[in-house]
Amino acid sequence: MSLSVVLVIHDSADHLRRLLASVAAHLGSPQLIVVDTGSTDGGAAVARAAGAELVDLPRNPGFGAANNTGLERCAHDVTALLNPDVELRDGGLLALAEAARARDALHVPRLLNLDGSVQDSVHPVPGSMADLARALAPGPVRRRIGEARPGWAIAAAVVARTATLRGLGPFDPEAFLFYEDLDLGLRARAAGIPTTLHRDVALTHAGGHSTGPEDVALQVRRRREVVGGRLGDRFRARDDAAQLLEHGLRFWRARDRAYVRALRG
Repeated sequence: MSLSVVLVIHDSADHLRRLLASVAAHLGSPQLIVVDTGSTDGGAAVARAAGAELVDLPRNPGFGAANNTGLERCAHDVTALLNPDVELRDGGLLALAEAARARDALHVPRLLNLDGSVQDSVHPVPGSMADLARALAPGPVRRRIGEARPGWAIAAAVVARTATLRGLGPFDPEAFLFYEDLDLGLRARAAGIPTTLHRDVALTHAGGHSTGPEDVALQVRRRREVVGGRLGDRFRARDDAAQLLEHGLRFWRARDRAYVRALRG
């Protein structure tokens, strides 16, 4: 099979076992590259047992830089970048690979929660009118607005031409954590490479890891850096307004209160 798959792990052994089992069941034997960023839970052994090419980075360089390192080893014309906490439900990833060969884009599936509900994983350009409208919309409408004209997508599963990903980076190696996917989507868009959602392909994505106030503050800072750096101050100001609306409407939740405080700080 002419498909390379890059997985970055950090204490992800349990997730990795499930993902690798789903890859074996639905993809057969793609080129599997697992980049271990200093795991201590036996994830490297899980990767070796599955026959993956293991890249050991004991000093964790961050999610983006680790993916870039894995991409250097890809031998096929199309690559899938997968988070270890996704699971394939069928062979839909192969359809994304064929779509990538036909059209140069960042091809992404729908992401599903463990209960089968659809995650809000595809977003309009930050600070755009669609983004402002989305901030005020109820859940299902929010998702439809994001899917109508994607500006970026959560990078839990991205399939694209290997040459395209290499040309984009794909990720900024200087960014250790948070919003690497937003930065990738905006840089791809500026290069004329769209983000394309395939509604008929779905992966399960565990996600949902909790973050404390300090992590929220870092996320806010990183988002503002990316939006301002890629789109300019006007879009950053409008994105700030959209984020204040979105999280202010859910102010009864601790995380949203922390988000609002970070934006105002």
